[in-house]
Amino acid sequence: MDEVEVRAVSRYVRMSPQKVRLVVNQVRGKGVDEALTMLKFMSQAAAKPVYKTIRSAVANAEENEGLDREYLYIARITADGGPTRRWRRFGARGRFKPIRKRSTHITVVLKEREVE
Repeated sequence: MDEVEVRAVSRYVRMSPQKVRLVVNQVRGKGVDEALTMLKFMSQAAAKPVYKTIRSAVANAEENEGLDREYLYIARITADGGPTRRWRRFGARGRFKPIRKRSTHITVVLKEREVE
């Protein structure tokens, strides 16, 4: 039997990919319920969009593929850089200070563990 992969992608999340990766690295490889519980109690702001993306992937797995939630785990999760919006803040003597507002694409791939 082929192994089923279920995906969910959040695009253009207004947060730096570096900050999101700190959260993503902590839940990689964990079971879905354990990961969601961890994210709920994390203090980082990046935990919220990651939580929503994982929850969306779980809903896709249950509705579209009919998979059981307790056997799902996070096979792959990435936080890739999205487009950077360049902005400026004006400084003294006619200069300006560049500001880069970064965005992130979060991708979650779930698989089902083998049942003994």
